[in-house]
Amino acid sequence: MKTKTKIAGHKEPLVISGQKIMPGERKLAHIDVAALYDYTQIGIPVEVIRGKKEGPTLFISAALHGDEINGTEIIKRILTRRVFKDMCGTLIAVPIVNVFGFNALSRYLPDRRDLNRSFPGSMNGALASQLAKIFMREVVSKCTHGIDLHTAAIHRSNLPQIRACLDDKETEELAKDFGVPVILHSKLRDGSLREAARKKDIPILLFEGGEALRFDEDVIRAGVKGCLSVMKKIGMITSPTLKVSKRKARTFIAKGSHWVRAPHSGIFTLKKKLGANVVAGDVLAVISDPFGRKKHNVVAEEAGIIIGKRTLPLVHKGDAMFHIAVFRDSSRVKNAINLFDELL
Repeated sequence: MKTKTKIAGHKEPLVISGQKIMPGERKLAHIDVAALYDYTQIGIPVEVIRGKKEGPTLFISAALHGDEINGTEIIKRILTRRVFKDMCGTLIAVPIVNVFGFNALSRYLPDRRDLNRSFPGSMNGALASQLAKIFMREVVSKCTHGIDLHTAAIHRSNLPQIRACLDDKETEELAKDFGVPVILHSKLRDGSLREAARKKDIPILLFEGGEALRFDEDVIRAGVKGCLSVMKKIGMITSPTLKVSKRKARTFIAKGSHWVRAPHSGIFTLKKKLGANVVAGDVLAVISDPFGRKKHNVVAEEAGIIIGKRTLPLVHKGDAMFHIAVFRDSSRVKNAINLFDELL
């Protein structure tokens, strides 16, 4: 059952970790979480920007998985844009949620738990559960909308894409307005931030792009542009400095997606790139032994667009190699991807 998020009145102070932010103010806050072995206190850094005018409250978060750092750079660049002077509502920017994983260059918390499977959390649980509970209490519960920024896992790379539960009409509209060509209808997973936000009736988008522990300039630009587009869509910003191209790439919702897995262990050579339009029978990669013999083709099972791929060229039999999204007309999606690349 959904619980409608109760947002404080615009004239009231927004309180995050004891820090009061009034309309028209821009402040940094630090949400205490826990200490390291040497008692060094670790917490979540937050910047809050409140417009003088009433409007929605949006959180943009990154590094929920600590090694997914593209989103951190996206938020950093958004905060330097000149779009906040006449902003309506409130932006809560959280560039590093999983501070433990971020500093350890790891996806996980110190106990190897996945923060994005620990929501809504509990103060009586493990560190991941406590961090999730604190983030829900101090940030998510005070918002009307959310954008969570991700990359692929280690040794993989993703095409810029939006994943969202499109059963909700507002979420679907925001997904389209983010502006990347590929949208995946992604069911809510138990313990995820998206599931916890949805239960509070908060429309939330998950942006995927690039790979762990690397900056990808095109992905970063796509993320900045998409977040600002959503802010404009929900009425937060109307600044003329937000450039809108007369040419706009179309968005397409995938009918589904699947992974193509390695038919044999070995060393592979790529034959198709990220974003490629493939048809059934296309050779995506060739696996061989260290001598270049005993070759095995990795073949597409049906037509679609490659939206994710393995970057480590070593595979065991059964390893996921290519993530392919299926559309009614993949050629139109490929054209939209080409146009999108030109517009970045």
